[in-house]
Amino acid sequence: QVQVVESGGGLVQAGGSLRLSCAASGSSFILNSMGWYRQGPGNQRELVADITSGGSAHYVEPVKGRFTISISRDNAKNTVTLHMNNLKPEDTAIYYCNVKFYGDFNNYWGQGTQVTVSS
Repeated sequence: QVQVVESGGGLVQAGGSLRLSCAASGSSFILNSMGWYRQGPGNQRELVADITSGGSAHYVEPVKGRFTISISRDNAKNTVTLHMNNLKPEDTAIYYCNVKFYGDFNNYWGQGTQVTVSS
């Protein structure tokens, strides 16, 4: 059974930094990619950044130059980390980790973690 466990998040003032981490384990398939999505109040869930198992990263325009995504593997656990710098009030949202595996058509999600940026 695949487990996706997130940590990090919290409350920070504008211009501050936060780090989100997500660990995925329990799959017998090879990892394809991991990423972070967010859902702000009244908005749909949207992609923030993702990264392939080979380390190729992709960012949406609003976070380019401010967020950095990285991936690592330790034994049977894959971890994705999102470093968020120069945070803005519009970054306020619930952030969700997403995990995809080759050969597995399921889309795995974490429980979500709140990020609040005060002005």
